[in-house]
Amino acid sequence: MKIVFRVSLGLILLATIASRSRAQTGSNSQINFTANSLNEALKQASVQNKYIFVDAYTTWCGPCKMLKSTTFKNAKAATFFNQNFVNVSLDMEQGNNPQLGQQWGMRAIPTLIILDTKGKVVLNTVGFVTAKDLIRFGEEALRKRKAI
Repeated sequence: MKIVFRVSLGLILLATIASRSRAQTGSNSQINFTANSLNEALKQASVQNKYIFVDAYTTWCGPCKMLKSTTFKNAKAATFFNQNFVNVSLDMEQGNNPQLGQQWGMRAIPTLIILDTKGKVVLNTVGFVTAKDLIRFGEEALRKRKAI
């Protein structure tokens, strides 16, 4: 009886450990975006003293879909952006986002933007980028922050 109990307890413990490690890995398996809430991102950025990474997209945009299915799911990019930025994804055809696009001087979709805690554009890039180039983009923004 004791052996069956110990084996059962051991299996439960292993299952718990495995599920926790999957949950922790999953949190950085893709960039975690706040959807369509720049105001929420600005609040979080102010509290956390981080820049904001904006994915400005539309639902019909092919390169936008590629970013979401590849670049934003890259583990290295996810870890980097989840640790260093407040991430927000904005459908540029919804709400007041078209006006934001005009304010930011957007000319094409997708546009990836880094904002400071006040909502001022620090850096942007247009079009599809690989995970490696996205990390370089983020690093460049962080260097600009340190230079201030």
